[in-house]
Amino acid sequence: MSVIVRVPTPLRKLTNGQGEIPVNAKNIAELIENLEKNYPGMKARLCDDSGNVRKFINIFINEEDIRFKQNMQTTVKEGDDVSIVPAIAGGKRL
Repeated sequence: MSVIVRVPTPLRKLTNGQGEIPVNAKNIAELIENLEKNYPGMKARLCDDSGNVRKFINIFINEEDIRFKQNMQTTVKEGDDVSIVPAIAGGKRL
């Protein structure tokens, strides 16, 4: 089933500038594998060496964080919106 994946600007160099990509997958793990097949280098930026989503990357399905669901086994269904959101940190205290 196809879902729309929203890709943040820093990762669009891997997707030829595309900000939204349709991906066929049953769950987040399969979604990431399919992204990697079509856009090499994507998995390394999203997952750590053990295959889990990196701590500074957030993945949301319809605005729900997968960490509060079944993480990599969170299912996706036709029409879901999946957003990849890198964490933002730093800055200067005023």
